[in-house]
Amino acid sequence: MRAARLIKMVLLLQSRPSMTAAELARELEVSERTVARDVLSLSEAGVPVYADRGRAGGYRLVGGYRTRLTGLGRSEAEALFLSGVPSALREMGLADAASAARLKVSAALLPELRDAAAGAAQRFHLDAPGWYQEPETPALLPTVADAVWDDRRLTVRYRRKDTEVERELEPYGLVLKAGVWYLAARAIESADGAEPAGSADGAGPADGNRSTEGAERQRRAGGHRVYRVDRFAAVAPGRDRFARDGSFDLPAFWEERAERFARSILRDEVVVRLSARGVGQLPYVTDRAAAREALTKAGPADDHGRTTVTLAVESADVAYAQLLALGPEGEVLAPAGLRERFAAAARRTASVYAGTD
Repeated sequence: MRAARLIKMVLLLQSRPSMTAAELARELEVSERTVARDVLSLSEAGVPVYADRGRAGGYRLVGGYRTRLTGLGRSEAEALFLSGVPSALREMGLADAASAARLKVSAALLPELRDAAAGAAQRFHLDAPGWYQEPETPALLPTVADAVWDDRRLTVRYRRKDTEVERELEPYGLVLKAGVWYLAARAIESADGAEPAGSADGAGPADGNRSTEGAERQRRAGGHRVYRVDRFAAVAPGRDRFARDGSFDLPAFWEERAERFARSILRDEVVVRLSARGVGQLPYVTDRAAAREALTKAGPADDHGRTTVTLAVESADVAYAQLLALGPEGEVLAPAGLRERFAAAARRTASVYAGTD
């Protein structure tokens, strides 16, 4: 455990000009006193760690010291080769760079660990797209990815329903979700500080439409929005680079935005009476978070073992398509129009099977 911590400390100091004891303690999840002892141990082992005294002081490596990757164990090497997503790298135009990087890492490993890449690839494979769809790689994705890596502004034409709008964007990061690529970016306001006309194009993962109030709220939050890359009709890298907001956290931003989007589309409610089996099936036929919330708020089962829930849904049409999968394990009680649709479907189904031997 301590040996792994010492290796991590060296790698942290290699990656930054210097680090304070507090920063190292936070990264290594130990006390500052432990950091001081570990630094002493590294110095005694011949690693040139230098301590700068004073309020702005910290620890740094002297003379461009670098360590080789021979400290990697087998499990660490295999995990390293699992960290890439081959299909995603290929779609972004980074397959050659990733291949070269893997070769360099392999060459730096001890001989007995050089089969780690093949071993990991033959045991684990990530197939990102969802079932029942053929993923299409957006033609402009490599250009967008280059701009993300280079912190370079983009001028884009973005399809919104039947129109196209032009935007100047600061591209912060790419997200691959269920086979669809999304760009997290900040739209640059016009010279007078006003929101670009028709700017309701960053609502969430699946749709780019939002209200004027939502646009104002998003601008106050920092202006980061989500764009589907396959809706870009044209992309032109600019000459200028932009200064990234150091506080922007792509995973946290995506998690919050995806959760907000999932909540925003559940605008209607239906009341459903479920059998004991239907209670177990509900999370598999509709939005899982909505199902869990509905079941948590439901009262006790009645004398027949049935549970009545109020379920948030996207629309009556979506609820009809989803809840049909419950069959006789669910009975829609409200709204009345939806209940009648289920009753009519049940009568048609019964008539189909009426003549079955």
